[in-house]
Amino acid sequence: MSLVISFRPALATDAVKLSRLALRSKAYWGYPQDFMLACEEELAVSAQAIEDGETHYEVALDQQRLIGFYALEDLCDGEIELGALFVDPPYIGQGVGRQLMARARSCAAQLGARVLKIQGDPHALAFYRAAGAELCGERESGSIPGRMLPLLRIELHAQGDARATNPRQIDTNKLNR
Repeated sequence: MSLVISFRPALATDAVKLSRLALRSKAYWGYPQDFMLACEEELAVSAQAIEDGETHYEVALDQQRLIGFYALEDLCDGEIELGALFVDPPYIGQGVGRQLMARARSCAAQLGARVLKIQGDPHALAFYRAAGAELCGERESGSIPGRMLPLLRIELHAQGDARATNPRQIDTNKLNR
């Protein structure tokens, strides 16, 4: 059976589901339990974070089941960071991540970003490179002191990203600019 994926802005009531999905997605890579416990706080999504609008969250749904999401955080000077992109493990490898990434690129470009920055999990490096990201450095993990993570960037087109699928209406007031 093929997926029919729909997208919508995240709701505050999605916060617990998004947090659990992020943990399941991270655990997919075989990290040990102590590592996962150390990541819980950093991967948690709060209802307040969704409501306050400083981070733009969009979710992917299969029927009514939440199967993935991304989050964009405003940086400065035309840069937006992909703060999160997670896919529920049963849906990994089915194109959900590619569609979320395309939508995140498009949204960032429509919000006026020239660059999309990404701090990626080492296991996701090939995924981000396939999406057009270039390695530009590394950054220390917010969960595991001393663990360095790849930092990537994607140059976006001024009027929207040609490789992206245009999201339905984007509330440009969602990110404080």
